[in-house]
Order: sequence, then C-alpha cells, then structure tokens
Amino acid sequence: MQINPPFRFVIVGSGNISRTYLKAIANLPGVEVAGVVSRGGRRPEGLPAGAGVFPSLAAVSVPFDAVILTTPNGLHHQGATEAAALGKHVLTEKVLEISTAAMDRMTRACRDAGVKLAVTYQRRMSPDNLAVKRLLDAGRLGRVFAADMTVKFWRDAAYYRSGAYRGTRAVDGGGAFTQQAAHNADLLCWFFGMPDKVVSLCDRFVHDIEVEDHGVALLHYPNGMIGTFTASTACRPGFPTRLEIHAAAGSIVMENDCITRWEIEGIANPAEKKFQVHDGAASAAVADTAGHEAIIRDFVEAIRAGREPAVPAESGRLASELILQIYGNNLLNQPGRAVSP
Repeated sequence: MQINPPFRFVIVGSGNISRTYLKAIANLPGVEVAGVVSRGGRRPEGLPAGAGVFPSLAAVSVPFDAVILTTPNGLHHQGATEAAALGKHVLTEKVLEISTAAMDRMTRACRDAGVKLAVTYQRRMSPDNLAVKRLLDAGRLGRVFAADMTVKFWRDAAYYRSGAYRGTRAVDGGGAFTQQAAHNADLLCWFFGMPDKVVSLCDRFVHDIEVEDHGVALLHYPNGMIGTFTASTACRPGFPTRLEIHAAAGSIVMENDCITRWEIEGIANPAEKKFQVHDGAASAAVADTAGHEAIIRDFVEAIRAGREPAVPAESGRLASELILQIYGNNLLNQPGRAVSP
C-alpha cells in the first residue's frame, strides 16, 4: 500500500488566526506546517520547533505544498497571486477578498497556474448544515418562502484597537457583515443562491470605526423567497447566531449551526449535535478547531484526488458578492456619511 508523504503548509501571516490553523493542523495526521511568513519576524505560539519563520513567500527555503492565508481581508489577493506564481495551492481564511477585482485577480492567477484556491468557510462542514443542504437540494422541504439569519455579536473597543486594519474600509473591507457575518453570508448563498434584489440599512452606533457595527438587509430571491440578514458587533453581551427557515413542509430553527427546533412534516430530525463550531458571539478567539480541521482535511484530500475542495473560490466568492450588494444598496449611504465601502 502506498503511503503519502506529509502534506506541508506554509502559513502566511502570524496574527491571532494563524494560531487557530496551527492548532488545527496539529490534530491532523499526515499534515504539517513547514513555516510561517511574518513580515515582522514574529514566531506565533504553537509553531512546531522545526518550522521556520520567513519574511516572504519567495524567501521560504523549505519544501511545501500549499499556503494558508491568514493576513487581513484586503491582502488575500497578494498572497494568492504570489503562491500561484510558485505553483502552490491556496487555502485562504474568509473572506475570499473584499472587491470583485481582487477576487478576479487571485482566481485567475490560481487557475492559470493550475493550483487549487479555496476558502475556509468551515460552517459548511457542520453535519446539521450538511443535512439541511441535502434536503434543500432535493426539494424535500417544498417551497421555501422565508429565511431569517441573525448574527448579533458584541466586540469591545479593545478588539478594534488590537489591529490598525480593524474596522477599516481599505483593509478589513467592511464591518459586521464582512468581518463577523461572512460565514453566515456564505451559508445563505450555499443554501439558497444569490438574491436578485437587496436593500439594507447599515450604520455605526457604538464603535468609533469607519464602517458599520450594525445593519439589516432585506433579500428577495428569484423564486420569490424573502430573506432577512442582520449583522452586528454592537449587541451586548453577544448572542448565538440564529437561522430560521420556513417552507411548505414546516420550519427549522438553527443556533450556531445546530438544529434546535425541527417542525418538518414527514422527515425525521437529522440533528447530530456532535460538531462544535466557534461561537463568536462575544469573542473572536477560536476554542474548538473541529471546523478548521474538517476544511483542511478536505482541502488536502481534494488536491491528492484531483477534485474540487468543499469551498472552491467560485462558490466562496458569493458571500463577498452578497456583502458588496448589501453595502452598495445601503439606504443610509449619503455623501459625507457613508459607512460602507
């Protein structure tokens, strides 16, 4: 039996999220971290003793197979294009990028180089989300007429002071919708596709930042479904994410990607309640890395099998496109006071 050699990543970026990936990879047999790219030379906690710290991807002097991008949102295209030029596969922390031009640029570079480009939208790996996705795709819920996604988090002033890019248009790309609720935007797109009409109200209420800390979007879909999407970092003390789906067959309520109420006629509740997801209600710190482990494992398997990863760029970009529509259709956008990119 052929035994694969270890699959080796270089992590680009040495901030807080890099530690989440280091912890996740430490739990995956046959996957290693060869090094970290850190412009400031910082060695993140959890980096294996034998792994190096390099000032750039071009300076990496050890063999590796792929990169994981943990840099701020608006820098993802830089790491992706540099990795593609080296012939390395790319897994990027959400979001794919913050503009259509940047997403096009990195997607094209990876496609032309023949390397994979995927996004860490790990909530897709939740068994309950997968079960709901299968039922939706099979049409077993009947006509879905309403979906309401609520992401009411709390972030304190220290969070926004922890990085100069936080809460900025140019690098973060937006506020609560981009930085906190992108995973939920991805779920809406994965479950229901893209809306054909979007209108929103986004503003600043609590934090001294450039972008929104609270907003609500109204979404209309080609099949007539009406959705609502709330994103906030101003709701103290922070609440679990909640999705309510209402269809001809009945209703589903989910909190933190787990089914908490099942009112569907004729279909047994598929809830497994064994997959822990990051509850970001009050903190950005990730305690449980099961979702990241699932995404990384799938990414490695996809490369070795020559198939598409669970969240390829073409699918993962839809969350950014939805968020850009929410910002672009903010009814509060007025000269001199716009709070969205």
